[in-house]
Amino acid sequence: MIKGKSAAQIFKDARLKKGLTQVEVAKKAGLGDNTYPKIERGISKPSPESIKKLVKVLDIDPSKIQFLL
Repeated sequence: MIKGKSAAQIFKDARLKKGLTQVEVAKKAGLGDNTYPKIERGISKPSPESIKKLVKVLDIDPSKIQFLL
């Protein structure tokens, strides 16, 4: 985990760095349009399968969010 950052913030930072919208990330990861925004806001906890998809779509180093798996 990046010190002091929540999983939601890690996902958001990666999304913004790639210049994607929340809906674009959801579609690329095969999630519902409303699911990813809830994950990014910390309202919903992603399943391990969703985490794997998001890591791939957002090019996140898996070790940064290993604490979620």
